[in-house]
Amino acid sequence: MASQVASPSASLHTTSSSTTLSTPTQSPSSPSKLSPDDLELLAKLEEQNRLIETDSKSLRSVNGSRRNSGSSLVSSSSASSNLSHLEEDSWILWGRIVNEWDDVRKKKEKQVKELVRKGIPHHFRAIVWQLLCNAQSMTIKDQYSELLKMTSPCEKLIRRDIARTYPEHNFFKEKDSLGQEVLFNVMKAYSLVDREVGYCQGSAFIVGLLLMQMPEEEAFCVFVKLMQDYRLRELFKPSMAELGLCMYQFECMIQEYLPELFVHFQSQSFHTSMYASSWFLTIFLTTFPLPIATRIFDIFMSEGLEIVFRVGLALLQMNQAELMQLDMEGMLQHFQKVIPHQFDGGPEKLIQSAYQVKYNSKKMKKLEKEYTTIKTKEMEEQGEIKRLRTENRLLKQRIETLEKESASLADRLIQGQVTRAQEAEENYLIKRELATIKQQTDAARAKLEQAESTIRELRHHRHWHKCSSTYNEDFVLQLEKELVQARLSEAESQCALKEMQDKVLDIEKKNNSFPDENNIARLQEELIAVKLREAEAIMGLKELRQQVRTLEEHWQRHLARTSGRWKDPPKKNAVNELQDELMSIRLREAETQAEIREMK
Repeated sequence: MASQVASPSASLHTTSSSTTLSTPTQSPSSPSKLSPDDLELLAKLEEQNRLIETDSKSLRSVNGSRRNSGSSLVSSSSASSNLSHLEEDSWILWGRIVNEWDDVRKKKEKQVKELVRKGIPHHFRAIVWQLLCNAQSMTIKDQYSELLKMTSPCEKLIRRDIARTYPEHNFFKEKDSLGQEVLFNVMKAYSLVDREVGYCQGSAFIVGLLLMQMPEEEAFCVFVKLMQDYRLRELFKPSMAELGLCMYQFECMIQEYLPELFVHFQSQSFHTSMYASSWFLTIFLTTFPLPIATRIFDIFMSEGLEIVFRVGLALLQMNQAELMQLDMEGMLQHFQKVIPHQFDGGPEKLIQSAYQVKYNSKKMKKLEKEYTTIKTKEMEEQGEIKRLRTENRLLKQRIETLEKESASLADRLIQGQVTRAQEAEENYLIKRELATIKQQTDAARAKLEQAESTIRELRHHRHWHKCSSTYNEDFVLQLEKELVQARLSEAESQCALKEMQDKVLDIEKKNNSFPDENNIARLQEELIAVKLREAEAIMGLKELRQQVRTLEEHWQRHLARTSGRWKDPPKKNAVNELQDELMSIRLREAETQAEIREMK
C-alpha cells in the first residue's frame, strides 16, 4: 500500500508561496505502530476538523480540484498556504496512517475508529473512504467506461431525479452541469451492474456525496462496495425487506430505552417509518447540512449502519420533551424543520450523545431473528388467508350458479304451467265447440232421416196412386228442395266435424309433449330442495363470519394483553409463546370447522 499511495503531506505544494510541507522519510527501522506523540494529537484534531468542516470555501475548492484531476487520490487546496501548525500535525498523522494502512488497520483498528469518529480531514476523505471499504483496487473500475456506452432501462427515472439531488449545491444545481452528468453516469453504470436493484432515488444522495470527494470512476467503485458490504443493497431492493428490519430493530430500541416516547408515538399513530426511513436510506444526508452529515458518513464508512441507530436514538433522547407535547402533525414539522438545524454549531455534541447510547449487537441479532420469524408467520398467514379467500370466492360463484339454475328452473316450471293452462283452456273450448257441432250434426241427421222417410212414403203413395190427379206436384218439388238442402247441411257438418277432429288430435299431441303431473311434482320438489340448500348455505356463511369476527376480537385482545412481553422474564415469555400457539391452533381449528361446514 505504501508503494501505491503517496502521503498527501509529502506531495503537497502551495500555490501562494514556495513553502513545502513534507513528512519525515519512512526508514526501514521506523515502527509500524502509531507512536505516543501521534496519539497526543487526537485531542487537537477534533477542534481543528470542526473548523475545517465549517469552512465551505475550502470544501468547494477541494471539490473543484478533485473534479479537475482524476489521477490523484488526494489533491491540494488553494487555501493550504494558511495551514496552521495543528493542521500540519493532522496531515502528518493521517499521511502516516494512509501510507501504513495495512499494518495500522490490523494492529490499531480501535485507534483508527477513534480517529474517524473525531473526523477525517476533508483533504483525506477520498483516499480514506476507499481504504475503509477496500475499494481502491477493484476490477470493476476497468468496466466503467464500457458500462457508460450501454443503455439502461432506468435512464428516464435517473434523469428525472437528478435535479432533485442536492438542488442547492453549486456542483449539482445547474441543469446539464458537470455534477449532474457524472452523477447520471455513476447511477446508470450501477443500474447495469445490479439489474435487480436497478435505481432507487435515495441512493443518488450517497453517490452525490462521493462525487464531491473523488472522481466518478472511484466514486462508482466505492458505491458498489457500499451496496455489497454495508447492507445498502438490501435496503434498496424493490421489496425493501432490510428497511423493514431496520425499522423493527429501531422501534424495539425506542420501546426499551424511551418507553414513554414509544407510548406517545403509538397513541398518535406515528409510525417509525414516517420519520426514520430517510435516515437509513440516505445516512442522514437529507436530514442534516452537509458538514454534519459528512461527519456521520465518516463513521458509517468505518462502522456501518450502527451509527444510524445510535444517532437516531440520540436525536429522540434530545428531543423527547418537545415531542411528548406534540401531535402527529406537529412531530412531523419538528422532524423536518427543527431537528436539522439543532447542530449547526458542530456535530460533536450529537456524536458524543450517540456513543452514550447502549447498542447491543447480540440483541440486534436476536431482534433480526424475531423479525424473520414474524415475517415468515405473516407470509404463511397471508397464504392461508389467500387460500380461504379463493375458496370463499369459489363458493360464492357456486352459490350464484345454483341461484341462476334455480331461477331458470323456476321460470321453466312456471312457463310450463302457464302454457299447460292455456292449452287446457283451448282444449276445453274446442271440446265445447265440438259438442255443439255434434249436436247440430245429430239434429241435421235426424231431419235428413225424417225427410228421407217422408220421401219414401211419398214415393210409395205415388207408386200406388200413380193415376191420382189430386196429388199436388208442387208439394213434391218442395220436398225435393228440402232434401237437397238437408244433404248440403249434412256435408257442411261432416267437414266441420273433420276439422274439429284434426284440431283435437293436434291438441292431444301437444299435451303429450308436456311433462305429466309426476314430472311437474318432481321439478317442484327439486326447486324446493335447491331453495333449502341455498338458505342453509347462507346461514352457514353468516355463522362462519360471526365466528371469525369473534375469534379476531379475542386475538386482538390477546395481542393487547401481551404487547409488553419483551419486558417479562424468560419463564413468562415461554408461557406467552404457548398461549400464542394455543390461540393460533384454535383459529386454525375454527377455520377447519368452517371449511367442513362449507363443504357440507
